[in-house]
This record gives sequence, C-alpha cells and structure tokens, in this order.
Amino acid sequence: MKTIQLGQSDLHVTPICLGTMTFGEQVDEATAFDILDRSLERGVNFIDTAEMYAVPPRAETFNATEKIIGNWLGQRPGARHKLVMATKVAGPSRNMSWIRGGSPDLTGKDILEACDGSLRRLQTEVIDLYQIHWPVRSVPMFGGLYYHPASGSEGTSIHAQLEALNKLVQAGKVRAIGLSNETPYGVHEFVRLAEQYGLPRVATVQNGYSLLNRSVENALDETMQRLHVSLLAYSPLSFGLLTGKYDATGLTGPGTSPEARLTKFESSRKQRWGRPEALAAARRYSALARDHGMTPTQLALAFCYTKWQVASTIIGVTSVAQLDENLAIWGTTLAPELLQKIDAIRWESRDPAM
Repeated sequence: MKTIQLGQSDLHVTPICLGTMTFGEQVDEATAFDILDRSLERGVNFIDTAEMYAVPPRAETFNATEKIIGNWLGQRPGARHKLVMATKVAGPSRNMSWIRGGSPDLTGKDILEACDGSLRRLQTEVIDLYQIHWPVRSVPMFGGLYYHPASGSEGTSIHAQLEALNKLVQAGKVRAIGLSNETPYGVHEFVRLAEQYGLPRVATVQNGYSLLNRSVENALDETMQRLHVSLLAYSPLSFGLLTGKYDATGLTGPGTSPEARLTKFESSRKQRWGRPEALAAARRYSALARDHGMTPTQLALAFCYTKWQVASTIIGVTSVAQLDENLAIWGTTLAPELLQKIDAIRWESRDPAM
C-alpha cells in the first residue's frame, strides 16, 4: 500500500488505519498486542485511538485503550518510529460524568491537560495527529438528524480551541491536528480561523462513512476536497451490520453470537446502528454482495477503500483473523454496474445509520 499525505500536514499514512476502540472491552491486552504486532507486520503504519475508549464508553474502561497501546509501545522499542499515532480528546461529556466531571464544554485548558494524559498513557513524547472527538457546538451527530439553533450554549469558541492546539504544536507535543464528527461549517470555520490568525490548520476529519451512512457525500466531501482536508472513514462495517452476521437472526435473535457487538452491548443498539431500517438496508447490501460472488464484508470495505473521498479507512477488529480478512480485501475493485446497484439501494434506503 502506498502512503497518503493527510491534508497539508507532513503526515503520510497507509490507506488502512487500525482502529482500537475494542481494546480494553471486547479485546484483552494479550489479544490487542497480537493484533498490533500483526498490523505492523502487514505494513499498516497508522493507529487511531481516543482518551474515551474503550467503547461502549463507561467509567471502568475510560482511558483503557490508550494504556494498552502504551504498554505495547513500551515493550516494542522499535515500533514507535514506524507509526503515525492518532488519538482524540473527548468533546463535552454531558452524560458521561467520568469525563471532566460531565462538563458541557471543552476548554483550552481541558485540551492541554487531556493531551498530557494521552502522552503519559501512550508512553510517547509526541502525538502525530491530535483530534477533537466531537464538537462543543450542538450539532447532529451519533444518530442525530437535525440542527436546532436554540439547543444550548455554544461553549468555548473554535478560535480558543485552536489557540490551545497551537500551544501543543509549538511545544512539540503534537505534530498535526484533526476533527471528528464535524460538519461542513465546522471544517470551514477551523480552516478560516487558522489561516486568519496563523494557527494550526486541520489536516483531517474523522467521520462515519459506510454503505449505510454516506452523509459525507452531501456537502462535506466538497468542503474537504476544496480545503485540502483528508477524510478518515470510521465504522466502514457499521458496527458489524455490513458483515452479514445479523442478516438471518436480527440483532438479538436466536443464533446471534453473544459476543457480537450489537448483541452484547444494548447501548450500541440505541444509537444509529440499532435502527430497524439500518438492518433492512444492510440485508439488501448483503444480498447484492452475494449475488456478485462477494461476502458482505468484501463489498462494504471495497466500497470505502476505493472511494475518492476517503484518505484512510479505519478498521476495528477483535482478532488477528479479522484483521487479516480486512486487509486481504485491499485491492478489490467494484465494477461500474455494481456501483450503480449500490447507488440504487441508497436512493431507496438513504443513510439509515447516519
């Protein structure tokens, strides 16, 4: 795999990124070490995590993923210089009291302190890509559909957040910055203010993107292409919906693996992934894949791997076997007539997991 430049930064990453949110919940430390070793062996140079992980978020596993990765790096002295390490500072925690006391804001001070915490847990001197996990502004995300202008305080300004991120860059603690779960307005404003005041320019936006959620293509892709900001696509398999594992059983029916994410964690089903229409659309994509001699996973990942909008696709796995399966799909192309059939399903189903 050739590496790809992220935005206008000096970071060059593989077009597949290892996502780690399962580490510390579904994946124990020993298995996580095996996955990390195998990923590095296979040439993946990009790892993404977050202070909030593991997922689903809870007080008992807060920071667990970063600690596991840090322990791995501590035992693999030669690994760090081969990797681009990305992590994220959690946005306003609101109903998560274990994150900054449930603060409804993300201040500059919060960003500075959170970064220091991530550096300690990751056992590294620099974070290559430091991202704001979700905005302070009240915007549609995590299954929300509509923007409501009167839905609460704006909190710390984008300008103030950029100034804090600039301090981290100037101190050598962070190489480049990014956003996550952002809107076209948010991306424009971060870039505008950075250029106006000589502050760090965002290199990336990490948003959900899959066959069940192509909302990126409804304006955000133009924003990012014109502003030279790279898309990191998360949940390309929509929490497993697009693997076909739930096609016959539903999310909790007899025969469903008790370890499957949407079966095991009720909180995940309450978000976008648990919508009946999302499962219905997933079943249609699974049938389309099989009609064309592919597995549902092959179709879903090949779709993300080959889209011009995507710089790097974040894959989350719970075993080395899953990792190898996902990496083996790299290089798969989709015929124009198959892409037309995908678009036809989207026309009817739209984006049920957005």
